[in-house]
Amino acid sequence: MDTSTTITHDEHRDDEASKLGMWLFIFTELLLFAGLFIVYGVYRYENQEAFHSAGKELSVPIGTINTVILLISSATIAMASSAIRFKNKKLTIRLLVVTLLMALIFMVNKYFEWTGKIEHGYLPGTDTLMNMEQGKVLFYGLYFFMTGLHALHIIVGVILITIVVIRVNKNTLSDENPVLLDNAGLYWHLVDLIWIFLFPLFYLIA
Repeated sequence: MDTSTTITHDEHRDDEASKLGMWLFIFTELLLFAGLFIVYGVYRYENQEAFHSAGKELSVPIGTINTVILLISSATIAMASSAIRFKNKKLTIRLLVVTLLMALIFMVNKYFEWTGKIEHGYLPGTDTLMNMEQGKVLFYGLYFFMTGLHALHIIVGVILITIVVIRVNKNTLSDENPVLLDNAGLYWHLVDLIWIFLFPLFYLIA
């Protein structure tokens, strides 16, 4: 009974459609952030001095550390995709757990960075920020929105990778059906790519 159910499930699984769906999703996400980058570019061009001044308030070391963290996490999830194909379940899980750990460290760093900016009154809508020049208001508005949207993508990625870990551990995801892990890897690389653009735009602007 269970065997026939499994066979039927495998027969109806469309790996190519799943991968195509993920690529289409990634394309739409890139369009979304491309639009935001264009908005950023326009506002920066119109408020160059204010953006330059506001950029000095951000911590380049923290931004750099978070960049390295995401690069490491992209490498570990890519290695996990290879490990599953070599039927190395333990290594796959370990690499995915390292990826999750890197994501957690990134979010902790981001939490403290956001907290510091909020305490200084840079959160959009606060009286302190609204009393500053328009360029800084725009800079921090974009900073919180774009990095916040990126953080939301990280949270979604963490949930997806956690599901992958659970399925690998239960042997419902293996070298015979690694597409979910591959898609999780593609999504995580998207998260990394977005940050690669956010980092210089906000942290290196000054």
